Amino acid sequence: MTADSPATSNGLSASTSDLSALSYEQARDELVQVVARLEAGGEPLEASLALWERGEALAARCQEWLDGARQKLDAARTDAGTTSTTDLDDE
Repeated sequence: MTADSPATSNGLSASTSDLSALSYEQARDELVQVVARLEAGGEPLEASLALWERGEALAARCQEWLDGARQKLDAARTDAGTTSTTDLDDE
């Protein structure tokens, strides 16, 4: 299996380049798996470091999704506030 393949035998996505294709839920679920494996211990140092790096990348991807959602909500509130103000001016 190459580094660009979507999954490895351990069930985790293999490369950081595939992060942009992950939905929020997919990134979150994989992050939960990474954290569980790190908390369980027993991984060799190199594997633990790779898991940590993957977890950091997954957390950043989740934050991107959350930031995007926040921007959409703020834009909707701004639009709603503009509409509400306009509606009040008409009364």
